[in-house]
Amino acid sequence: MAQTGNVSIKNRKAKFQYELMDTYVAGIVLQGTEIKAIREGKASIAESFCEFNSKGELFVINMTVQEYSHATHFNHNPKSERKLLLNKSELKKLYKEVKNSGLTIIPLLLFTNDRGLAKLKIALAKGKKQFDKRESIKDRDSKRRLSRIKKSFNN
Repeated sequence: MAQTGNVSIKNRKAKFQYELMDTYVAGIVLQGTEIKAIREGKASIAESFCEFNSKGELFVINMTVQEYSHATHFNHNPKSERKLLLNKSELKKLYKEVKNSGLTIIPLLLFTNDRGLAKLKIALAKGKKQFDKRESIKDRDSKRRLSRIKKSFNN
């Protein structure tokens, strides 16, 4: 089977909307057509988040994996919940943090590893307030201005 290279799909809004605490890398339980669509880069994690079910299992909600183009009637549901695979100790720690602190778990990066398996980099995060977002915008703008000044100074 020919590998088309590593796929890397980012959640660009995550760092702007959330203050990130701890990060984890989790495996994802996928159907055959889902992994093929991800390898083609036809997935989005922009609006997604993670949630525990009643059994203490972690699921990614609202992750969109478009239907695979070469599939027959056995294609997958694009918005279905997908189970995440982590160690028991990591799951317990995350569950405790979410229940007690009111933190949320958000996906940062969907990628394929060297063996072609899909992985999801998730982060324990705290939602930013409006003024925090304004501060982020100010910092980003000032860094941009500074780099422009340095660039014009060097030329």
